[in-house]
Formats: sequence, C-alpha cells, structure tokens
Amino acid sequence: MDDNSLVTALTALADSSGFSGVVRIDRHGSTVHQSAHGMADRAHGIPMTTATRIAVASGAKGFTALTVMALVERGSLALDTTARSLLGGDLPLVDDRVTIVDLLAHRSGIGDYINEDILESVSDYIMPIPVHRLASAEDFVVVLDGFAQVSAPGEKFAYNNSGFVLLAVLAERAAGRPFHDLVDELVIGPAGLQHTGWERSDELPGDVALGYLDTEGQRTNVLHLPVLGTGDGGIATTADDMATFWAALFAGRIVSDATRDAMTRRVSVSEADNSYGLGFWLHSTTDAVMLEGYDAGASFRSSHRPSTGTVWSVLANTSEGAWPLVRLLSETLDDARDD
Repeated sequence: MDDNSLVTALTALADSSGFSGVVRIDRHGSTVHQSAHGMADRAHGIPMTTATRIAVASGAKGFTALTVMALVERGSLALDTTARSLLGGDLPLVDDRVTIVDLLAHRSGIGDYINEDILESVSDYIMPIPVHRLASAEDFVVVLDGFAQVSAPGEKFAYNNSGFVLLAVLAERAAGRPFHDLVDELVIGPAGLQHTGWERSDELPGDVALGYLDTEGQRTNVLHLPVLGTGDGGIATTADDMATFWAALFAGRIVSDATRDAMTRRVSVSEADNSYGLGFWLHSTTDAVMLEGYDAGASFRSSHRPSTGTVWSVLANTSEGAWPLVRLLSETLDDARDD
C-alpha cells in the first residue's frame, strides 16, 4: 500500500471507529501524515489537536528503562545490581537474587500488584489504596508489598508492572533523587522533548487530554489510576515528541549506541510471539522497535523501524480506541518487507 492509499484508509478507519486521539506517520524524518480526532475534553467541548498531550500508560516503561540504563552508564547502578542491595528490609518477598536486568526484561518472577489474568475489564478499579496517596515512587512500596515470588529470577518472561515500579524505586535510592526528576534529567532533556512528562490527574494542565473509559460519556479514569504515575505508566506526551524521541534514541543522544543496541536486542519472547528487550517490545520478524500502553482511558503504540526509516504513533484518550489504527499501521508498515 502506498502512502496516499494508507492515509486514505487510515482517515476512513479513524472516522468509522470513533477514534479520539492523534496519529502520525513519518518516513526518513519527514511527516507523511498527522491528524487529530475527537475530543480532549468532552464536557467542555475542547477538540483534540495535534499538540494535545495524551497519557500513554505503559509507554512510560521505555522512559523508565532508559533512565535506569543511563544510571548504569554513569556507574550508579549495574545490570547485576540486586534489588535487595537497595531495598534493605523492604519488600521481603522479593527474591534476593533479583537483579536490575531481570526487572528490565520482565524476567524477575516477582509477584505483580496488577494481576491482569483476573481482570474482567480494563476499567476495573484495581488500585489497592486510595489513588491520592500515590504521588511518588516511594509511595508505591506499600503497594508492592505482600506479593509472593511466582518464579525463579531469570527463569521466564512474564509481563510485570511491579517490576517497573520497583525499578523507579531502585533508581531513586541509587541516585538519591526523585524518580521523575531523573527521567527529566536523563531522558526527556537529552532527547529534546518539549511536551512530555508526568502530570497529576487532579491538576492537569489545559493541554493534556482527559482519559475516558468509553467512546461516549463523561466518565474519566481519574479514580482508576495513581494521581501521579511512576515507573510502570502514566507519562503524557505528543505524537511530535514521540517522533523526536525515536530520532534521539537512535542518534545516541539519550544513551550510547551500545546501550541502545543492548536494550533493543531480543531477550525474551512473549506469549503473543513478539519479542522483548530491555524496556522495549520488538517485532517478531522485522526490526521494528515499539512502545505500547493500555489502561483505563489510554491506549497507545509507537513504532520505529530503522531499516525503512519509518516512525508511527497512535495515541488515544480512550481505553480501546487506538487498536483499529494500530492494527492497520502495524500490518502495513511493521510487518511488510523492507522497502
């Protein structure tokens, strides 16, 4: 499918599916298509624009991983640093052998505070304590406590939100600085991202879209998620910043080329047959590198394929809204043979 046909199909699909969000496609640094759809704030009739910031749920895990790896490059952490060496007596059920690399690769085997296997709906109320009490990485220590180890460290891949929350805690303790400040200093700043960061859900700036549970109605996700996200999710960004992010990552402006290559090398294979590196999803048959997020009021994927110079992002402020467009772009741009 040529670019004109793809844009035509994409636009029609956005209209027919009720997509609310922003989609952007770039080739070799030039924008092929960018468009905004739906409402950023339904109650006040504020339309989505291409400059609207949208929360990307677990897309934040890539930023967490890069922050940790930047600390590894600086000597504050090592891949074989054990969680126990920084936790002390906290979280006693975390196996003493769990290391930074185990956590980054979703191979730690620690118990997960979000058991996705038993969730009936993405809009379930899953936070175990009042969401207003979760405003820093350290606030999550109590949330992570009490979950037994489910497998030996390094034994197998099992997607794990607790692991990335724990990475944020460990990064804070190793560097002696708040996690969100570390991400700003080590990732967002070096990448030149002007519109990316965590925001409290009870004081969102006017350029951040509200997250909605359904395609219609006024109910938002404010009671479903921490008031301020941490290592496993919640960062808000734009499609423009995601294009800038991939360019910066593959130009060596965030971490070194060697570190990036280590992070985007296949470490594990998930049950869905895609592979995983250290903080990034990897296409099963091509060189596409991906970030993805799915939560109450947020759905997102962003992909960079070095061999074709293609970057695309779909950011939606509804729980399911991104997926029709993601499937089309993935099949057309990520699955196809190199140009």
